[in-house]
Amino acid sequence: MLVAVYHNNKDIRIQEVPKPEIAPDEILLKVMASGICGTDVVEWYRLPKAPRVLGHEATGIIAETGEKVTKYKVGDRVFVSHHVPCNKCRYCLKGNHTACETLHTTNYYPGGLSQYIRVPKINVETGVYRLPSNVSYEEGTFIEPLGCAVRGQRLADIQKDDTLLIIGSGMAGLLHIQLAKQKGAQKIFASDINPHRMKMAEKFGADHVIDAKGDLPQELKELNDGRAADKVLVCTGAEKAAFTALECVDRGGTILFFAVPDPTTKIPIPITQFWRNEITIKTSYGAAPKDLEESLKILAQKRINVADMITHRLSLREAAEGFRLVAEAGKSLKVIIEPNRN
Repeated sequence: MLVAVYHNNKDIRIQEVPKPEIAPDEILLKVMASGICGTDVVEWYRLPKAPRVLGHEATGIIAETGEKVTKYKVGDRVFVSHHVPCNKCRYCLKGNHTACETLHTTNYYPGGLSQYIRVPKINVETGVYRLPSNVSYEEGTFIEPLGCAVRGQRLADIQKDDTLLIIGSGMAGLLHIQLAKQKGAQKIFASDINPHRMKMAEKFGADHVIDAKGDLPQELKELNDGRAADKVLVCTGAEKAAFTALECVDRGGTILFFAVPDPTTKIPIPITQFWRNEITIKTSYGAAPKDLEESLKILAQKRINVADMITHRLSLREAAEGFRLVAEAGKSLKVIIEPNRN
């Protein structure tokens, strides 16, 4: 079978490797679609583990089942979660599933950017989700990223009467805009430095779009009756965005770092001011099973528009072009690889 091996953003190699053999309690998935995530092109995050086959948003058809697998059958259309928690440790029992060590060490093999993946027993047991007939393979690739957004907004406690600022209007930001609108957020502000993405933010439901190259905190207040935002969601790893977020949150508000800058960045928090105004800083990583379940439900009910976020559909042999598009962040939003497309 063919796989796309990531060495760095500009070095993606198509290689032929043996199709995985499965154990009695595993399944083999024929990958029909797998998205390239924004985190896949964050080199400080990916290079330490390169070379490897990336892709963690895979959907497809079950091609083989082990003799002990009874819950699924050959031909089932499914999304498979790459990371699954143990549901037994102290972190899981406290609801912090994405802090679970098992979640951080589980994965399917070799990765979504391959024609077939072997799904281990633990993933089969708790990380396989059947796709409803009205959810395409392409739409199914949004289950994981939307699940991450679901988790982030739950942790940030988005309320109906909140004013919300989303910094970064790439795919993650657009999912947050649509999800917050579903939750009934009072007013949604979005920002970016990319003119095309600013237009997309408006298209997907932002009430006001602000050019982040200007004075974002000041323009936000001018558009929001002199107030900053109740909730600020940072959806870009740009260092400036992290610093700017600190100036955009209102008293009693919350900043959620959905994306973060590289590990060398140190953010000076005005702790006395935040203490006096009871401002909360939170982080959100990944998605837990209940987040993925909610995400699938939202997609099945067509409550948000993901189909129009897909800008590119490429074959596996075109994976290098896909990584270029995502890394350059020009007019691309969701880039999907179809590993078994001729």
